[in-house]
Amino acid sequence: MSCGEPHETECSEVLDHLYEFLDHEMPDTDCTKFEVHFDECSPCLEKYGLEQAVKKLVKRCCGSDDVPADLRSKVMGRIDLIRSGQAVPEQDVTLTDADLPAVAQE
Repeated sequence: MSCGEPHETECSEVLDHLYEFLDHEMPDTDCTKFEVHFDECSPCLEKYGLEQAVKKLVKRCCGSDDVPADLRSKVMGRIDLIRSGQAVPEQDVTLTDADLPAVAQE
């Protein structure tokens, strides 16, 4: 995704780190770069708005559900593997209905 215009921060970098921005998990200097990019790039701003809306909807619908410890452990383990650059076998991430909160199963 790109608006076709050159930017100091590339669209691909912004989209690759969008959730870090949404979750306030990046340094302030990077946040400022992203905010400048969103001011310049309407496709990325639209994607940001969409992901922000989805995040709010999930929080509203599922925010009060307790996450089973084994599900949290599986997700955090996968995140750690991805961050370390290791390959993650597909069978390691298969979830059963028992792993999901009741709202997600409806």
